[in-house]
Amino acid sequence: MHWEQTVVLVTGGTGSFGRKFIRILLDEYHPKKVIVFSRDELKQHDMRRRGFDHPDVRWFIGDVRDEQRVLRAMNGVDVVVHAAALKQVPACEYNPMEAVKTNIDGAENIINAALDAHVSRLIALSTDKAVNPINLYGATKLCAEKIFVQSNAYAGSRPTRFSCVRYGNVVGSRGSVVPLFLDQRPTGVLTVTDPRMTRFWLTLEQGARFVISAIERMIGGEIFVPKIPSMNILDLARAIAPEAEIREIGIRAGEKLHEALLSDHEARHTIDAGDMYVVTPLHPWWTEETWNGGARLPENFQYTSDTNDRWLSVDELREQLQGLELD
Repeated sequence: MHWEQTVVLVTGGTGSFGRKFIRILLDEYHPKKVIVFSRDELKQHDMRRRGFDHPDVRWFIGDVRDEQRVLRAMNGVDVVVHAAALKQVPACEYNPMEAVKTNIDGAENIINAALDAHVSRLIALSTDKAVNPINLYGATKLCAEKIFVQSNAYAGSRPTRFSCVRYGNVVGSRGSVVPLFLDQRPTGVLTVTDPRMTRFWLTLEQGARFVISAIERMIGGEIFVPKIPSMNILDLARAIAPEAEIREIGIRAGEKLHEALLSDHEARHTIDAGDMYVVTPLHPWWTEETWNGGARLPENFQYTSDTNDRWLSVDELREQLQGLELD
């Protein structure tokens, strides 16, 4: 893939992921142009002040709910990274129709605009909460995954292809537990919902580079799942504030004890590609091209945070937290 000839649009480009992804693109891949698409002018202003005032970056104010604005932003675009979403679980539960409008209707707008603008590749960011969802956020992201995968069938003779990336908790991103623990550290008390809780762990750097790899390798219709370590919530608390008191407050509504990145149902059509799992589409009407070289997964395989074979220690967590840039 020739990035230097590529125009890239990033929806939700002012978010934690968007900033890291765009920084890596500009510093290492030198795309022809990057379009930052988001609805908050202040965040765009702040991003420009923080070193993103680059001659190859364009700034579009817009909302993924507005199909006409999305179509205008995609003019001449080759690659779209769809990172815009409402992702706070309590906010989505309290504002369900708003979550649907952004995460599902917004996904449809992105797809229709990409088809009309003849975009070559589009990849959407998803979450482990889309696997066996128990909250509205996870349910909307599951719908978005289904929409993106099967929209390849709408492309027909067009070159447009759609895929997804699904990964777990991103350290330091908005709404994650790390900023909460850092805020609580001066009080000497950290609140933990359940000491048994486990989560998949991914840094922003790893997430951004994984998306770049997926864009380069996608055929269309895949869900790319990275092989990443797990961590225990108590280990994370000890890494941030080793002397603090731990206060258990109980699992919140819509929260799981453990997360899954791959269900046993999906494992039947998933390939182990070495550094990642690739969930292949069940009905790939749009292509005869298939993934080769990967191994099929064993019967009843699941990829869950509590049964993972890779775990981060307290020292490893502390090392990854050093120098962390938080919103």
